[in-house]
Formats: sequence, C-alpha cells, structure tokens
Amino acid sequence: MGNEKSALRGLEIEDKAVEVTDYWMHYDASIRDANLQKLSIFISEPSLHFTATFGRPSPLERAAKNFMLHRHPCILKYISSWNKGSKFFLATEEARPLIQVIEKQNILQICIGLHSILRALIFLHETALASHNNICSSSIYVTAEGYWKLGGLECLCKLTDATPTYYQRIKSYRYEKAISPNEDIADLIKSANLTSIDSYAFGVLAEDILKNLQDADEALNLSEFREFCKKNLQNPDACLRSRLLNVLQHSFFTHEFIRIHAFLEELPLKTDIEREEFFTKLRQQLQLYPEAVVAEQLGRVLLSRIVLLDSTAQVKLLPFIFKPKDEKNDLGTSLFTVSTFKSILVPRLLQMFCIRDVSIRLLLLSHFNSFVHIFEVDELKNHILPELLVGIKDTNDDLVCATLRALADVVPILGAAAVIGGNRGKLFTDGRPNKKMTRNKNVDVRKGLTFAQEIPVFVNIDENNVHLSERPSPDGGEDKREKEFAFTEEESTWSDWETQETAVGNGHCDVAEAPSNTVQTELQNVNDSCDAESSPPLSESSSSAMRTKYTKKLVLSDITELDIKNSKVVKSPKEEFDFFTDMEPVIQKTQVLHIPEVQSPKSMFDVKTLSAALEEHDDNGWGEDLSDLSIDETHELAEQ
Repeated sequence: MGNEKSALRGLEIEDKAVEVTDYWMHYDASIRDANLQKLSIFISEPSLHFTATFGRPSPLERAAKNFMLHRHPCILKYISSWNKGSKFFLATEEARPLIQVIEKQNILQICIGLHSILRALIFLHETALASHNNICSSSIYVTAEGYWKLGGLECLCKLTDATPTYYQRIKSYRYEKAISPNEDIADLIKSANLTSIDSYAFGVLAEDILKNLQDADEALNLSEFREFCKKNLQNPDACLRSRLLNVLQHSFFTHEFIRIHAFLEELPLKTDIEREEFFTKLRQQLQLYPEAVVAEQLGRVLLSRIVLLDSTAQVKLLPFIFKPKDEKNDLGTSLFTVSTFKSILVPRLLQMFCIRDVSIRLLLLSHFNSFVHIFEVDELKNHILPELLVGIKDTNDDLVCATLRALADVVPILGAAAVIGGNRGKLFTDGRPNKKMTRNKNVDVRKGLTFAQEIPVFVNIDENNVHLSERPSPDGGEDKREKEFAFTEEESTWSDWETQETAVGNGHCDVAEAPSNTVQTELQNVNDSCDAESSPPLSESSSSAMRTKYTKKLVLSDITELDIKNSKVVKSPKEEFDFFTDMEPVIQKTQVLHIPEVQSPKSMFDVKTLSAALEEHDDNGWGEDLSDLSIDETHELAEQ
C-alpha cells in the first residue's frame, strides 16, 4: 500500500482538522510547487481503529486500495498513500464532507449531485461488479468546484466476495438507517440481487436530502421522485426494488440540463463521434438556460482540460465562452455577460494560467484579447503578467510569439513600464504636419515678414510689388539669423529696434528714403532733432508712434540693395549703447622692433636720410602734418 518513499514532497498539512471520525482524521493540505496544489489528507493511527473488526489492513487502508483501483469522475480522486511510523496517510483531491456544505446547495446543485452519486454506483455495479455497502451522507464529499464525489469505500467488496460472514463483520461500520429491516444476505446472494442493498441506501439518502426542499423550475417532478424513493427503492421486498440503472431514467434525472452535465463529466468515456455531435449543438442548448445557472453549474467543467483540448469544442464552443457579451454590439452568440464572466469564470482562468502546459497556454493566449479587459489591474499585475513573462523564456517559438502578442494587449492597461520595465526614453518624434500651422498659413507668412523687418537694413518700399525676403544662405546663415533674433527677444531695453536707426556722421544725419510723404515728414523731424544737440531724446510715446508707422512690409526691388554700400543708415536722436562695437574690425599698428646698431666712426660721407629727419622731427614733438608741407620745405628738412 505504500511506504515512506512514496510520501509527497513539499507537503504542508494544516493544523486544524476538517473532519474527525472513528477511524481517521481529515485535514486540508497543499504541495509547495509551481501550481500550489491543494489536497485532502486522511490520517489514521492504531488508537483510532484498535477496536475495528477488520483487523489488518485498517479501514483507511482498505479505502485507499479501493480508491486506487476504482477510478471514475464521480468517485473521489486518489493521489497517493504511504505509511510513516505507525500512521497511515491517504491523499486525495481537495474536498469537504457533504454535511458541511449541504445547506449552501440549491435545488439544482442537489439534483446534479444525486445524479453524480447515482452514476458512480452504476459504475460500481455494472462495470466494477462491486457493491458499495455504505451509501450515506458521510460517504459523500464535495470538491472545491462544487462536484459531488462518492467516498467511504472502506466497506466496498466484489460481488463474488460478498458472503453473510463479510456483511456481519462490516455491519457496525454501515449507516444503521440505510440497512433494510429484514435484510437477509443469504437470500440476496441466492437471488443475485446484492445491488439492492445500495438501492435501498440510495433511496434513504435521497429522501433525507430532499425532504426539506420544495419543487422548483430547475428540477421538475421533485415530489414524484420523493414518492418513488420511499415506495420503490425502500420497498421491504428487495426483489421489487428497481435497479439503479433504471432509476437513472426517471424524469427527475432526465432533465436536459442534467444530461448535459452528465455528458461533460463522462466525456473521457465518450467516442469521438459522440463528442463531435455533442459540442456542435451545445452552444444553442446552453442559451436556453439562465446564464447564471450555466456559469455556476457548468462553468468549471466547461473549462476543464478535456473540454479545452477537444478539437470540436475549440471551434464550436470555446470562442463563445471566452468572449463576454458586448452590451452595445451583442449578436447573441456569447454565453456570458461581463459581470457573470468576472464573478465565476475569472477565478478559474487565474488558476489555468498557472498550468505550465503548452497546449493549454496556447489556447488561452489565442483568446486572450477577448477577456483581458475583464481582469482587475491587480490580477493582471500579480498573477497574469508574471506567468506571461515566463512564457517568453520558453524554447517553444510558437509559445513565445503568442506570449508577445498577449503582452501587447496588456500594455494599454498596465502601461509599458510595468510590462517591459524602466530605462525608457523618447527616442522617436512625431513627424506629422502641424495642422494648426497649416490652417494659419497666412499668419505664418506675416510673422516671417515681420521678422524680416527687424533686420536693420533700410531699402526702398514698393507697395505694388510685395515679395518675401530671400531665404538666408544655408551655410550658417539661418543659425546666425536665429541667434540674432533670440538675442533681440532677451534684450528688453532695446525698445526702438523696430524703428529705423540713425547714425551720426560729419555733424549731420542721412535719412533713408521713405515711401510716402508721411514718413518723409517724420524723418525730417528726426533730422531736426539730430541738428539740435541740446534737444531732449524722443519720448516713449513718440517712439511707439514711429514704430507703428514704420512697421510696413519691406520690399526689395533689387538684391543689390542689401549691400551695405547702397543702404542708408539713420542716426538715432538718442545715442544708446552700441551692441555692435565688438563686431568692428580692430587694425593694430605694426610694431617695429628697434635693433641697436653698432657705433662706427663718423665718416665725411655720412648723410641724414629723409626718414631719419622725419623721426627726429617727430621726436621734437611738433606734430606738424607732413601732408601740409610743400616739397621745398621737405628738402630743407632733409638738408638739415
């Protein structure tokens, strides 16, 4: 039955027991692995079963053996068993005793649950040729998905091994109410009707569960089925009891919804032709029932592994499950609304993304863009995104491609920083035309002309022929112009920049030609102010007025007018700081290096040169201008 080597690695058992019986204790447990699998652990020790008439093996060991041999979707799933010291451990799928959850079950869940137990018993009778011998509520468990599973297999035996001695030995373990008052095992063995023991117990179980329920639309003929259980299945004459296979045909269990549920649970036992026919019609059938009922009762089984991997279901059913209904453009093809999808199916999807199976992951990613917006931000960030990032590191190229497409759907929700990390920068620019500039094309042209006006070059204005100024030369002309313009913007004291400048030269002012009499009059006033040295500078109001008058568009009739030789400069009445001083070329006088000459004895032939005479003349400090001397005076100086 197992040893210490078969113990599960990483097993963590909870301290508080879920259930304590006369023969074992039931705990919740989990395995610390990638999927964090949850289990139910049953532990027995000699102190719990020392009075058992079974002897060796113990009741839990017998149950573990039967769980391992009899596998069915409606029987509690066996995982492992082992001995550790004097204790015996049995690990099964996570489940709770029916007694603890029966109050939360609705009529439809109970109907489906009884149907599952009935199918498990039929499997034991017809296929395994065995009898359960202890059908009661304590032998039934409910999984986390809400499925009823048959347990309590410690009393199970083969029909060939059923003897009056065996039933006498297990009588103390059986549910007393489920034992027929006049049960004669010898007669049952002779008549080959040992399965009637389970039929009687199932009738008692159904009556106990359904006695406090009232008839409802989800499960029809409830009152009739209760009457059937009492009169037929609990008939004192075992030969008059119906076989459980026939009970399955009762109207209480032939409800279409229950048939669908049963087919989905028994899908591994169906042929390919039966599966194809079933999944082809399933979507239309499910749309006949309320979506809340379909999601609660069938949502988890519809997302089971065997359904996801079925080729017909992938085409005919799954696209309508993974895509929630669009309230605006709903064509009636999807099965669930957003609210139902979020409350019932999303928890299941979060578990499925933890499954490291290529086929399951590729299927989920193929429909990922249909339901990614249903997840909460925290669910995407803490559960889905980490699993997606694992997928891009796999060696399967198809999985990596599908994962990258899914990450692109996550970016609009979580942001690129959360998906690909930080250290990002704006490396691309928007090169589209500016629509605002296109609409205001005329305004931009006027701005360009105004900028041209600010250049301190004054030319003739021709109002009849308006043209844009030529584009500066590409070799640095644009940069120079931009720098000058930026410098003008920053200098707030250069208030008269837009007015025509004046320059003082030889005691009078030269004024540029104006296009109109008004401008000529204003310039004449400026000339008058330039002649009078004691006149005060122009006032702020007058300069503003002149700026307004001289902001006319400048037109170049000829490109030669840009030449500085042809332009005329106006001297400003008030001399301000000249910002172009540093731009004037500075020509320094050539420095003459004087080398002392060796004194030689004077000769009678020594004659003073003209240059020496001039130097001597300059050293005397007279400072005459040689340009005013006549030629004769120059010769006289040379002779001296």
